[in-house]
Amino acid sequence: MAEGVPAGHIEAGSDVNTTGNPTQIAMAYLQDEKSDGDITNLNLGELDLTTDEFILDEVDTHIQANLEDDLVKEALKTGVDLRQYSKQVEVELQRIEQASIKDYIKESQNIALLHNQITACDSILERMEGMLSGFQSDLSSISSEIQTLQQQSVSMNVRLKNRQAVRSHLSQLVDELVVPGVMISTILESPVTEQEFLEQLHELNTKINFAKELSFRETLACSDIQDIVDRLKLKAVSKIREFILQKIYSFRKPMTNYQIPQNTLLKYRFFYQFLLANERTVAKEIRDEYVDTMSKIYYSYFKSYSGRLLKVQYEEVADKDDLMGVEDTAKKGFFSKPSLKSRNTIFTLGQRGAILSPAELEGPILVPHTAQRGDSRYPYETLFRSQHYALLDNGCREFLFLCDFFMVTGNSALDLFNCIMGKTLSMFLKSMSTYVSDCYDSIAIFLCIHIILRFRAITAKRTIPALDKYWEAVLELLWPRFELILEMNIQSIRNTDPQKLGVLDTRPHYITRRYAEFSSAIVSINQTFPNERTNALLGQLQVEVENFVLKMAAEFPSRRDQLIFLINNYDMMLSVLMERAADDSKEVESFQQLLLARTQEFIEEILSPPFGGMIAFVKEAEALMEKGQLDRLKNEEARITQLVRGFSSTWKQSVESMSQDVMRSFTNFKNGTSIIQGALTQLIQYYHGFHKILNQPTFRSLAVRSELINLHHLMVEVKKHKPNF
Repeated sequence: MAEGVPAGHIEAGSDVNTTGNPTQIAMAYLQDEKSDGDITNLNLGELDLTTDEFILDEVDTHIQANLEDDLVKEALKTGVDLRQYSKQVEVELQRIEQASIKDYIKESQNIALLHNQITACDSILERMEGMLSGFQSDLSSISSEIQTLQQQSVSMNVRLKNRQAVRSHLSQLVDELVVPGVMISTILESPVTEQEFLEQLHELNTKINFAKELSFRETLACSDIQDIVDRLKLKAVSKIREFILQKIYSFRKPMTNYQIPQNTLLKYRFFYQFLLANERTVAKEIRDEYVDTMSKIYYSYFKSYSGRLLKVQYEEVADKDDLMGVEDTAKKGFFSKPSLKSRNTIFTLGQRGAILSPAELEGPILVPHTAQRGDSRYPYETLFRSQHYALLDNGCREFLFLCDFFMVTGNSALDLFNCIMGKTLSMFLKSMSTYVSDCYDSIAIFLCIHIILRFRAITAKRTIPALDKYWEAVLELLWPRFELILEMNIQSIRNTDPQKLGVLDTRPHYITRRYAEFSSAIVSINQTFPNERTNALLGQLQVEVENFVLKMAAEFPSRRDQLIFLINNYDMMLSVLMERAADDSKEVESFQQLLLARTQEFIEEILSPPFGGMIAFVKEAEALMEKGQLDRLKNEEARITQLVRGFSSTWKQSVESMSQDVMRSFTNFKNGTSIIQGALTQLIQYYHGFHKILNQPTFRSLAVRSELINLHHLMVEVKKHKPNF
């Protein structure tokens, strides 16, 4: 407010106390103004200083706030004359006021124009306000209309969905109710073998099921089509029945391959499904007719086939006298039938085991009339395999057909299969029981058992349970017979009298050969499907054979011949067993131990005549050496001299003679060679022991030690006598 005030004005107020409190100075100034009579000219506005309600504290606060202004502080500090300054300010304000009035007058037209424009703008804004108010009211009404339309749209959408749902159900109902003319003409006129008939039959079946469903709901529209659907159903059932029965009757024609019409029926398996669902009486008639027809066909076929197979069986078969322990030289009565040309073939597997190979096991079945024309003959197991492979093949195919066409599973399928094949299977079991009760060919029976075990595994792999009970029934027939024949052979060996077996011979006995062939055959077959009962019976048979060999050996007067007989028989049985049985089988291990023990004993036996004195001396001296009593033999110089000189002069001839004797005694050259090698090795060991004894201090002074043959030289010479085969 005091900005730009001249300094002279401030200095003019010399009567003002410049050193006092600014508040006191202001109050003094007000008092001076009042005393000068100018107070009446002061316009204080709405401020009422005379009122009792004036609050001096507030005035003091305002004064204090103004006094804190920097400009006021500066004016008071310099002593400015406030009265003069006030007048100057008043004059200035009047001047400015006059200038302002002139400016207003000068701009009056513009101001008036501006006033008019403002007035016009106010009217325009007023009209716009009215328009906007109208728009606002219109928008509020439009919003309510939109909400109404939205509610109507939702309602219409719900009604539309409901109508569409009703329409879909109604259209489906109408489609199912309508019986088209194409269906009627096709069911009535078309052959059942045409694809169009099958398609329309599916449609008819759907309509029949739908009509049944509607009838449960008591739908009135169902009565409109029920009559037409029933008549079409009867016509379709009649045509299907005639077609299927015709196919079944075609099975009965001679030389008919019934698999062809079966395959045709499988193409139209829906026919039986239609009958089963809509006319169970006809379906049962067809199934019964099929069961009766196929049962007779299978029975007739297999009965004829089995009879023809028996005509190509070997004429010579084993009987109750063809046992392992029966002697070949046994005399028969005048009216007894001749024995087999070679009883040993009963106990030999030969090529018969090939029947269990996959190629032959699942090979083509035998054609009897072809075999008869070629004058071929077969063992029983070959006929058994052919017969049962035909049964397996036909049985599996028939079971699958029944499950597929007649739509049966589980026990129902098995019952239906037994209705068809039961008569045939009973015939098989009866004929087999008759044959087995008089059969003494144990290898044939055992092969038949393993054929059944393998066929059972095949049906299990194909997941065909239809023949499981039959396989078990066959095994229950065969196992006891096999065990009985095996026990008869065991008993025959146990009862054998060595004195009735003819001339004694150190070569392998024919009974042990029979055992070796038979045991190797059974062990080799039994490896695939091991059976503990079989192993136990084989163990009994082996014990009896070992006892028999010992009884036979006891008939020989000399121990040497006894050992030759034992070694020949053990070696033969071991060789035959190792051809077919595993090397770690208990039979092989048992005979290996027996052969080794008897061979060692025989080596000692053949070394004893030419070198017995030296061997006895070595054993005696080694026993005394262990006890530290070798000095007891120091007086045996004459004996030692005789032994040294006797060995040196005769050992070559003795070894040569021994080798020739061994090779003559044993039928197996390989076995004879190993015995000679074992004997010569044992001889060198004894002579080496003889050297060691004479090198002891007790005998070092003997002059005859110089006549001992060099051990290395002896070994070189002995090698020359080892036969090579």
